[in-house]
Amino acid sequence: MRKQKVRFLIYPCIEVNTLRFTIKNNILTPFLIEKPQESRPISSFEAIPQPPLNETYSFNKKLQQFLHGKQLLLDDLPFPIEEIHEHYENGYILYRKGMTKEKNKSTCARCGNEDRALFVCFPCARCDEEHCTYCRKCLMMGRVSACTPLVSWSGPVQTQSDNQRPLKWNGTLSPGQQLASDRVKQAVTDNTELLVWAVCGAGKTEVLFEGINTALAAGKRVCIATPRIDVVLELGPRLKAVFPEIPVAVLFGGSEDRHLQAPLTIATIHQLLRFYKAFDTVILDEVDAFPYTADDSLQYAVRQSRKPVSSMIYLTATPNQKWQKDCHNGKREYVTIPARYHRHPLPVPAFKWCGNWEKALKKDQLPSAVTQWIKKRLETQKQCLLFFPNIDKMDKVLPILRKLEPKIESVHAEDPDRKSKVQKMRDKEVPMLITTTILERGVTFPNVDVAILGAEDRIFTESALVQIAGRVGRSAQFPSGNITFFHYGKTESMVKARRQILKMNEEAKKKGLIAY
Repeated sequence: MRKQKVRFLIYPCIEVNTLRFTIKNNILTPFLIEKPQESRPISSFEAIPQPPLNETYSFNKKLQQFLHGKQLLLDDLPFPIEEIHEHYENGYILYRKGMTKEKNKSTCARCGNEDRALFVCFPCARCDEEHCTYCRKCLMMGRVSACTPLVSWSGPVQTQSDNQRPLKWNGTLSPGQQLASDRVKQAVTDNTELLVWAVCGAGKTEVLFEGINTALAAGKRVCIATPRIDVVLELGPRLKAVFPEIPVAVLFGGSEDRHLQAPLTIATIHQLLRFYKAFDTVILDEVDAFPYTADDSLQYAVRQSRKPVSSMIYLTATPNQKWQKDCHNGKREYVTIPARYHRHPLPVPAFKWCGNWEKALKKDQLPSAVTQWIKKRLETQKQCLLFFPNIDKMDKVLPILRKLEPKIESVHAEDPDRKSKVQKMRDKEVPMLITTTILERGVTFPNVDVAILGAEDRIFTESALVQIAGRVGRSAQFPSGNITFFHYGKTESMVKARRQILKMNEEAKKKGLIAY
């Protein structure tokens, strides 16, 4: 293809994220400083032309590696814009509008935001528009505005090194794990969706190994996405250990792997906002967890990151009511792991009425049933967790409990010492932690009893209650324990949570997955 001559007027260190463009001869042309009168912001064009691929063009492999499967701003690219645009002219780069507008309704192409309150108009010095709109929803990833192109790779994909058996793991799966592993492997092969509904402590990570191995052996790209950074940091070393010959990118805010092109990626869901049609297999952990369930942009990011033909694996111990109904009605493919790997039944919550506990707290007192429960654990030196519906109630109780045992600690999401306190609990330096729902997931203590004070509070959903109960009995050395819901009136969520746990135990028993 004949190369167009384009005049670029830029300074060596200028930041580029907004431009004006013209379209001539079905080619989009950017102008940075001298902007012809007919030039416009990219969002004002009805369609962006895409030149055909010039297979004889000698493309930059570093640019290919940097952009393949991504959607980035020009500011994110450490390449001259002349080189970037030359690749576009030869069909190797795709320009997309960062923002679209239809019937006065703006949509951010990167995060899918359509909320008017999250768009701001400003006089833009770069595109010379008095009312240039930008998206505040994904601003932390760099500003997407009406004059911002999203840049992606549209040339040939990188070839993966041939490795027929990248998995190096000698462990064994329980019968329940093996069944789920086979279903995951089949979904990856068939490019279908599958929900893995596995009880807390079932060993979900090991269930994924064969499916990931199948994808990597076929030259596919795999992403494991999770809402929480601590899970990413935990999974990174584990996956690198069992796939030692495969590059693994571990992505979170400030990660050094941000531009690493890897067959296997482990990322917080927010990082998927940078990806576009990248992955053949996406594995979404804790699909029921905040913030994924409450943030449409994160759900949009997951969809955008998948290739048009791809597999999707969802992992959770607590699917919402709609998903549970879809599973039972045959509308969603799923597999259950109703038993833990150690083949002991799940501890079932006990409901204990404790009266008006909030009224008691106003008198600096705890209900006697709660005090007795705590004293018993302290006397037998059994570590325990006590969950509260909010920080205020927890802070009120801490000085009361420290009269019983000065070493008792409290943790919540904004606590700067949260990690060190949790580690002290793991090291058995702390006999008891009182906590908000921040510890309902992602923490494992080998031998703890757990209670909730105020289990009737609406913050304790069915999902939260099942997760909290799942902190008990996770270790093969200590497979049982006590989980008590102290309440001032039973709720539907409490009843549903216990029913779900009992159903899983019943299913596991029928399938022969419980041996004790």
